[in-house]
Amino acid sequence: MFPLRILITEDDHVSALLLKKALEKNNHEIIGISDSGERALEILETSPADIVMMDINLAGELDGIRTTEIINEKYDIPVVYLSASSDAETLTKVVGTNPSAYVIKPFNIRELNMVIELAIFKDRKEKELQKLNNELEEKVRQRTKDLAEANKELTRALEKEREIGELKSRIVLNVSHGFKTPLTSILSSAQLLQQYAEREHPFKAKIQKHAQKIENSVRSLNSLLTSVLFFGKADANKIDYKPKKMFLAAMLNEILDVVKAGSENDVKINTKFDNLPKTITSDSDLLYQIFENLLSNAVKYSKDGQEVEFKVWLEDGQLKASVKDQGIGIPEKEQSQLFDRFFRAKNVGIIEGSGLGLSIVKKSIEVLNGDITFQSAQGKGTTFLVSIPIQN
Repeated sequence: MFPLRILITEDDHVSALLLKKALEKNNHEIIGISDSGERALEILETSPADIVMMDINLAGELDGIRTTEIINEKYDIPVVYLSASSDAETLTKVVGTNPSAYVIKPFNIRELNMVIELAIFKDRKEKELQKLNNELEEKVRQRTKDLAEANKELTRALEKEREIGELKSRIVLNVSHGFKTPLTSILSSAQLLQQYAEREHPFKAKIQKHAQKIENSVRSLNSLLTSVLFFGKADANKIDYKPKKMFLAAMLNEILDVVKAGSENDVKINTKFDNLPKTITSDSDLLYQIFENLLSNAVKYSKDGQEVEFKVWLEDGQLKASVKDQGIGIPEKEQSQLFDRFFRAKNVGIIEGSGLGLSIVKKSIEVLNGDITFQSAQGKGTTFLVSIPIQN
């Protein structure tokens, strides 16, 4: 065992000398012998010790137990009690001071050396554990501080993102609205050109052809702007359900007229409207978006000479509709992406489109608490089935 600096606190002078002699045989250095707690504390003030051998009954006002408590508070040095008493009351007091060991007098030197060695080992392990515990607590404090700072950064980033999102929405809405007015003027001018071309004019056919192109392009761009405006409101959480009473047949016929007017394909639309009430209560704008986009897509992705079936009926308080075409269909591997924004299947070829229509349909149906399903096979067409709760 390596040599230690030991303080002996023992009020029996003979016992103290015997103890000193036994410890010195093992190469330990005795830094002092005190017969009172007060004297032991004085020695420790000037001479650091590795361990203190402490008798419980001492001369002076401080007994061994109280002296040990002070040593624990000020010096954090391991203490080994020496006592001839082993009664329950004494042991209870001793345990309360967390001693490193307790030796009953009389003792033999071998036992004493073993106790001292275990006391030093215990003390070092406890200090190592305390050090690790302190380091862990410091890491926890630092990690908590880092997490708090990260949360602040995240909060600031989310706030910034919200501000940017609001700014983007305002820009989109303002720019889109700004385009709407000149587009309306261009569309009116194109329609006037077609009317003028109905009179005799050497370039009548060309005027009608180009005026029609202008009108179709304006309608296409206007539809795109409408889609952008829709998602600008969606991203700003400004799409609300606004129910009102409407004439259902009138709305459906208006949609048919718009789709036919904007169609560049020779596709026939077959309609079947069964058991429809004259009026219903729902959000007319959202219903318009749903049926117009589904029907426009069905016509656009069909070939000349093909037919589209548009059925609407009332069933169990639900407005139900199916739109079935014989067009290009949707590849099976891509069907899971069908309602994603800007998604367009690989088989659309040169057919123009923004990839926003079905996203608008899906969002509108969600706002109406409805449901949409579809079946499709590439080259064989697609069928959409819509179910929307309404009020009569």
